[in-house]
Amino acid sequence: MKTTSSVLSAAILLSAASAARAASDDQCFDFTPMSSVSTYLGATLDYSVADRICCHNHKFAEYSGYLAAPEVDFFGRLDPSVETVFYDSVCGLPLFIAPRGRTFDDFKKESLKHGWPSFRPEEMISENVIIHNDGRMESVCQTHIGHNLPTGGVDRYCIDLVCMAGEPLSAGDERNQILQYIQQEQIINATELNTTSYTSSAEQYSGKTSNATAIIISVAVVGLFLVVVAFVCCEKPGWKRKGDEIQVGSSETSTSIHEDDEENEIY
Repeated sequence: MKTTSSVLSAAILLSAASAARAASDDQCFDFTPMSSVSTYLGATLDYSVADRICCHNHKFAEYSGYLAAPEVDFFGRLDPSVETVFYDSVCGLPLFIAPRGRTFDDFKKESLKHGWPSFRPEEMISENVIIHNDGRMESVCQTHIGHNLPTGGVDRYCIDLVCMAGEPLSAGDERNQILQYIQQEQIINATELNTTSYTSSAEQYSGKTSNATAIIISVAVVGLFLVVVAFVCCEKPGWKRKGDEIQVGSSETSTSIHEDDEENEIY
């Protein structure tokens, strides 16, 4: 039994270490979000959240409903009569044009329902955005922007506002170095984008989606197994439980997700 527990513990630690390494990978080509993010569209955005979510993270998101916070009021600052281009908060590349193929009210309703700006395939600047197999999304500038969470059989891009709150770069901006790094890619920069003629090549359903559900199920199964192992060890003759060293659900071992957490793991 000790051997089984040791192997299981080692596997869990290895998974945690892998996740930590993934989260620490270089992002944003070692740049940070542009300072103008803090005052995007006249709103007040938390720059520290932008830096953490966009450039030091692959997993978490700004809190659900952030776009509707009084100091943000995202949809109250958009012109409902025109399409708006949204730019990468680090390198200024265009990422989305919205609303496209639907009304402004539809765009607003879906976004507010899910708690984050939500875009559809025809609204993505597909040359500038990468969807990984697990649904994680980033720009070609290595900026984390959100996750793909299909709804109604069609991809739905759940995007962090703080990571799409950039603006086109000026000629002398040092961030243009990023575009030099990726110049071999078929990107579309702000000056090249013709919103009238542009058509996204994004698939309606890419099959690339978040594995959050699978992860939750796996963790639950592992947790249940550990509970069973602990119970058997405590009840089996010859084994002794030493005080309260194992307390399933204790304050030291339990985890929870609160609605008012600063960061949410699932969109």
